[in-house]
Amino acid sequence: MIQAIVFLPLLGAILAGLIAIFGAHARNPSGDVVEHHDDGHGADAHAAAAHDDDGHDDHGHDDHHVSEPPAQGSRAAELITTCLLMISAALSWVTLVDVGFMHHDARIALFPWISSGDLQISWALRVDTLTAVMLVVVNTISSLVHLYSIGYMDEDPYRPRFFGYLSLFTFAMLMLVTADNLVQLFFGWEGVGLASYLLIGFWYQKPSANAAAIKAFVVNRVGDFGFALGIFAIFALIGSTDFETIFAGAQGLSGKTIDFFGWHADALTLICLLLFMGAMGKSAQFLLHTWLPDAMEGPTPVSALIHAATMVTAGVFMVARLSPLFELAPNAQAVVMFFGATTAFFAATVGLVQNDIKRIVAYSTCSQLGYMFVAMGAGAYSVGMFHLFTHAFFKALLFLGSGSVIYAMHHEQDIRNMGGLKDRIPFTYIVMVIGTLALTGFPLTAGYFSKDAIIESAYASHNPLAFYGFLMTVIAAGLTSFYSWRLIFKTFHGEPHDQEHYEAAHEAPLWMLIPIGILAAGSILAGFPFKELFAGHGVEEFFRESLKMSPHIIEEMHHIPESIAFLPTVMMAVGFVVSWLFYIRRPYLPVELANQHQMLYQFLLNKWYFDELYEFIFVRPTKWLGRFLWKKGDGSLIDGFGPDGVSAGVLDITRNVVKIQTGYLYHYAFAMLIGVAGLITWFMFGLGGQ
Repeated sequence: MIQAIVFLPLLGAILAGLIAIFGAHARNPSGDVVEHHDDGHGADAHAAAAHDDDGHDDHGHDDHHVSEPPAQGSRAAELITTCLLMISAALSWVTLVDVGFMHHDARIALFPWISSGDLQISWALRVDTLTAVMLVVVNTISSLVHLYSIGYMDEDPYRPRFFGYLSLFTFAMLMLVTADNLVQLFFGWEGVGLASYLLIGFWYQKPSANAAAIKAFVVNRVGDFGFALGIFAIFALIGSTDFETIFAGAQGLSGKTIDFFGWHADALTLICLLLFMGAMGKSAQFLLHTWLPDAMEGPTPVSALIHAATMVTAGVFMVARLSPLFELAPNAQAVVMFFGATTAFFAATVGLVQNDIKRIVAYSTCSQLGYMFVAMGAGAYSVGMFHLFTHAFFKALLFLGSGSVIYAMHHEQDIRNMGGLKDRIPFTYIVMVIGTLALTGFPLTAGYFSKDAIIESAYASHNPLAFYGFLMTVIAAGLTSFYSWRLIFKTFHGEPHDQEHYEAAHEAPLWMLIPIGILAAGSILAGFPFKELFAGHGVEEFFRESLKMSPHIIEEMHHIPESIAFLPTVMMAVGFVVSWLFYIRRPYLPVELANQHQMLYQFLLNKWYFDELYEFIFVRPTKWLGRFLWKKGDGSLIDGFGPDGVSAGVLDITRNVVKIQTGYLYHYAFAMLIGVAGLITWFMFGLGGQ
């Protein structure tokens, strides 16, 4: 059953890929030559404008039209990949019951993989409760996104390629969560990075999509460099990358140091910091967060699958998986708490003023990932996984609901050009409100149980930065409520700002409405029924050895003052009231406030100027160095002395020497006479004479 869960998405990716290849060959049987139309625009140029939900002009619009017929087999690719994912999702829920409740953990050895000296790695599937939870999240969300994409991508001519990429991503994510060793985990880690690059840049005709894909890839490589160093350090100290061996030998690393560029660092602390560096990149934490908002250049289903529910949570999963190491490194836990709390606050402040509907939800994702790392830093790993579990449902709902709004508004994404849509798309309005309630932590929704539990764990933990984590998450709760309701009010309430698109707005097809309806149900039902398992007294029995929890943290969470426990709900209510006052009661207030505090508004609107800062510190010097090495090093030095220097001189000499070879006998005789005369002269006056 486990093999089927993992490899059915791979089978779907292969079949969709073959359909895409045959479809491309049928479109261009001559090979790589692209057919050109009479108007001088190639097929690729037309495809760039087809169903491109982010490729809008300065007004946020997009030329959404069918420019060429769909690839052959598009419907087959959609149905094959979606059906296989649904089978995997159903089996994942069965596995959660079997492993989580029946305690049937498993380790399935597949085949030997790497054998090189002391490095012996087998390919095996590790299935414990932590894995089972991730299997449910990945496959459930992925299957619903596949189903949603059938409707959303209905006008895209390259659907087989899209569905192949989606299934490939799902397979890579499954390899990551079922890994039995760090090298196998790294394989899945890089696999989701590759799939993310392909999906963000799916509309490769758009320069902005290409730039966003490259940015995501490069920023993640920065984090992955640290992750790889952490794996190397573990192997150097323990001699294995296998999880069981690492966990058994972790206690023995206490007190050991690593000579790190002359700094004798505590081994466990340094290892955990390097591993967390990888998590910072993948999970878009503060300083390595800049790629996530730009990743919205991909199709909306991609945003929902990769950048809300699954790939960005890989860092959280990795820290939870390696919890036996982090529990022995309290200083590393403090760093995790700091970056998680800072990210939660930072992303929430930026989300206050964004106007692109998808970017608002993207910054919300960034902020919620910060919450998860706060729980990890507090040692409440199951609580962090609880929020990962609930967040997958309501954040995927918000992204796909935003996609439904974009679809209805003819691919308009600026919320300033919307308004009054609750009467045109009532179903989408209802599910978006449910998702917003869950995100802001309204009582009895999924987010209420998981998000409040994180704030309680931060307050109760013994982390040196516990109060900082608690304070930032409480403030972020109020900010989250404000910008979430701002999105709802400006999109669905008030007067329409684009009358033409408003009149044409209509509900999306059933392919899109069914998945968001299921996710809306999950945004409520994923909370209370699982509360005791993730954040209650059933944690130890449910997770068993798959997590190493900080001792007594769950017990201490339940004994904090009631005023502290009630504080997040108060902040949620305050955020709602302020948002209602700003955008319903007195809509002139935000404009006045922005004008009065222009510097602060621009600071937040420009995302704390991180992109500009990185451009100045890293990008420009790198470009300058590259140009210098190209022009001076390669052009002047290497080419100057090489092809344009010595070799060019030899060629010039040989060309002139060749001119002497005329083929006339008297020329050769004359040359011989000169030679004889020179020889006689040398003998008479030179060394020969002496």
